[in-house]
Amino acid sequence: MLIPILLFVAVAIALFVVFVATRPSDFKIERSTTTSAGAQVVFDQINNFHNWEAWSPWAKLDPAMQATYSGPDAGVDAQYHWVGNKNVGEGHMKILESRASEHVRIKLDFLKPFAASNITTFSIKQADGGTSINWEMTGTNNFMAKMFGVLMNVDKMVGNDFEKGLAAMKSVVEA
Repeated sequence: MLIPILLFVAVAIALFVVFVATRPSDFKIERSTTTSAGAQVVFDQINNFHNWEAWSPWAKLDPAMQATYSGPDAGVDAQYHWVGNKNVGEGHMKILESRASEHVRIKLDFLKPFAASNITTFSIKQADGGTSINWEMTGTNNFMAKMFGVLMNVDKMVGNDFEKGLAAMKSVVEA
C-alpha cells in the first residue's frame, strides 16, 4: 500500500516540476492611471529618486527603511539603494534612460529576500485634460520564480502595489 502512494506522490511532483518548467520565463506587469497634472510635473516625480518617498507604495511598508542615493540627483545614472524589513527587502535602482515628459527606464535589482533583476519603465503621455502614466516592469523568471508564479498571482500582488503607488503619485502631483 505504501509503494503505490509513494509512486503517486513522485509522479505528482514530477508532473508539477514539468508544468512549472514549461511556464513562460518572460513576464510583464503593468498598470496605468491618468492625472490632471502636467507631463513635466509627473516626470519630475519619477525622474528623481528623492521624490519617491512621497508616493512609493513600499516606503510606507517600512518607515525605518534606510535609503542611500548616489550619482546625479535626477536623470540617467541616478541611483537609489534601500535596505528594509522583510516587507521591502534590499535592492538597488539605477536610471538607465530619461526623456523629459516622455519616459524613465530603470534597472531594478532585488538583493533580498531573493535576487532578481528587472526593468521598470514609466511612460508619460499627454492625454485629454491631463497626463497618462503607465508603470511597467518586465523581466525573466528563473525556475523558482516560475514556481512562485504558479502558486501565487504575482501580477495581482505587484500590480496592486503599482496601483497604490500610482494613486499616491496622482495625489502628490495634483496637490
